[in-house]
Amino acid sequence: METSLHRQLKAAYAEEAGDAQIEQPLGKYRIDVVRNGELIEIQHGSLAAIRTKIATLLKKHRVRVVKPIVARKRLIKQAQRGGKVVSRRLSPKRGTILDLFHELIYFTRVFPHENLALEAPLVEVEEWRFPGHGRRRRHRQTDQQVEDQKLIQIERVYDFRTAEDLLELMPNDLPSTFDTAELAAGLAVDRSVAQRIAYCLRHIGAFDEVGKRGNARVYRAVA
Repeated sequence: METSLHRQLKAAYAEEAGDAQIEQPLGKYRIDVVRNGELIEIQHGSLAAIRTKIATLLKKHRVRVVKPIVARKRLIKQAQRGGKVVSRRLSPKRGTILDLFHELIYFTRVFPHENLALEAPLVEVEEWRFPGHGRRRRHRQTDQQVEDQKLIQIERVYDFRTAEDLLELMPNDLPSTFDTAELAAGLAVDRSVAQRIAYCLRHIGAFDEVGKRGNARVYRAVA
């Protein structure tokens, strides 16, 4: 089921041009927004799900993939689906632009491409929840199902077209060669996250693997 967030983002991107069209058929595909000759696909789910579609469209069209990242989330809890609101609170979890690499790992065969723009808006949303009635009946306080997500605001928009654009997210004080422990320290993330980032940047040509330090791979950024 389409969320309010998806519908609101489609409307926001369509509003930027008076002749934009929403939900337009194109061959065997349906395009979220067609604007000024550019095809816009808004993908809140996994980029893996649209990888083949985007690769096909890029052969003949300019494409913009919009991957929203939830930076802030307000949790709206209901007594039941569509029922009375019983609590509102801000989730302690915060998203950052580095979360893009969780999905980019499935998209390195598509990005970069001369016809592709990858756009990542950081958004604040409301997430509406209600008690679930599945297997965890004894734990209904934590067994919550998501009814909808609604856009509150777009905080910032990142636009990536080349491997070099993604390099701008990396620390300025990295040594000329580094391993993922040093990358993790520079970005203030867990090493597992740094390993995912290094994998993505190596596969799109932004990092070169230049050797090993013990069991750790050593990289350098491609200027």
